[in-house]
Amino acid sequence: MNGRVQRLRSELERLDVASFLVSNPVNVRYLTGFESSNAFVLVKHEEVVLMTDGRYAEAARGVEGIDVAVVERDFLPGVAGRLAELADAPVAFESDHLTVARHADLLSTGVELVPAAAVLLTLRAVKEPGELGEIRRAARIVDDVLGRLVAESVTGKSEADVAWWIAQAIHEEGADDVSFEPIVASGPNAARPHHHPGKRRIGAGETVVVDLGAKVNGYCSDCTRTFATGALPEDLRGAYAVCQAAQAAALAEVRTGADLRGLDAIARMEIEASGNDVLHGLGHGVGLEVHELPVLRQTAAGALAAGNVVTVEPGVYLAGRGGVRIEDLVIVTAEGQEVLSGFTKDLTSLN
Repeated sequence: MNGRVQRLRSELERLDVASFLVSNPVNVRYLTGFESSNAFVLVKHEEVVLMTDGRYAEAARGVEGIDVAVVERDFLPGVAGRLAELADAPVAFESDHLTVARHADLLSTGVELVPAAAVLLTLRAVKEPGELGEIRRAARIVDDVLGRLVAESVTGKSEADVAWWIAQAIHEEGADDVSFEPIVASGPNAARPHHHPGKRRIGAGETVVVDLGAKVNGYCSDCTRTFATGALPEDLRGAYAVCQAAQAAALAEVRTGADLRGLDAIARMEIEASGNDVLHGLGHGVGLEVHELPVLRQTAAGALAAGNVVTVEPGVYLAGRGGVRIEDLVIVTAEGQEVLSGFTKDLTSLN
C-alpha cells in the first residue's frame, strides 16, 4: 500500500494541493485494500485517513498504516462535514467520480476544492508484480473454460443458456467471480459487438462470438474467441481471415513506447482495406476493472508503458449475417510483451 500512496502523494505537488479525497470505491481498494460501500480515503503529505461509518469501523481499523475517522453514514454531514477538520487545504477530489450533489455538499463546507480527473486511473494503469500475478491467474481460468467449451454441444441451445454455462464454469475453475456477464452472440447477433445473450438458439453454419472474463482477488481478465458451428459461408470465412490478420498485425507491435493511436490504426487499416467498417477501438486496459487505462483507439493520446495490461481485440461485423472478434490479453513488458490468452486463434468448431 505504501508505494501506491507515495505515488499519489507525488501528484499533490503537480496539482498544487495539500490533500486528495478519494471517493471511487475501486480506488479506495487500490490504495488501502479496504472494500466497503461507504469509504473515502484522504491522502495528505504525512497522513492517510480512511473515512467510513460505524458499520465498517472495526474492519477499517485492521488496515495498517492509516488513521480511521468514523463519520456519519450520509455524505453530508458525514465525509463533507468532517473535511474541514481532517484535511489540509486545498483538497483535490475525483471529479470523474463524485456526483454533482456530493460536490455541492463539499462546496457548502467552504473548503477550497480542486477537481482532478483520472489521477488514480493513470496510476493504476501500471501494474505491480503482484497485480500481474492475479491477472495471469484470471487469464488461465478463461483458457481452461474455453477448453471445456469446445467439448460441449451448443447447437440448438440458447445464447443465454450457454452464457450461464460459461459463468458457472468460470466459478468452477476457481475464479471469485466473472469480470462481466459473458457475451454469447450467434448468427446475426454476432454482428453486434455488445450483444446481450438472449433466447436465440444457436444454429448450424454460423459464427458464435464468445467474450468472457474471470476475476481473481479483484483482478480481471478478458478474452474473446469466435467459433464456427460447422462449415461457414464464404463471407464469414473471409471475415474471420481479415480479423485474424488484423489482430496479428496489431499484436505484433505491442511493446513499451508503442503509440496508442498507431496500434489502433494498424488493425483499422487492415479491416477497412477489406471493405469493412470498424465499429470500435482496438482495445483497453484491464485490472481491478475490466475497462481501464490505457485505451487503444483513434482518439487516444500517449504510448504504452511497461506494466500496462491491455486487450487487442479487433472485430469484423457483417450486419444481418454474423461477426468475428478475436481478443488477447497482453502484458506490456520492458522487453516486449507477454500474451496471457493461450487458447487457439485458429477457427475452431463447436458442436
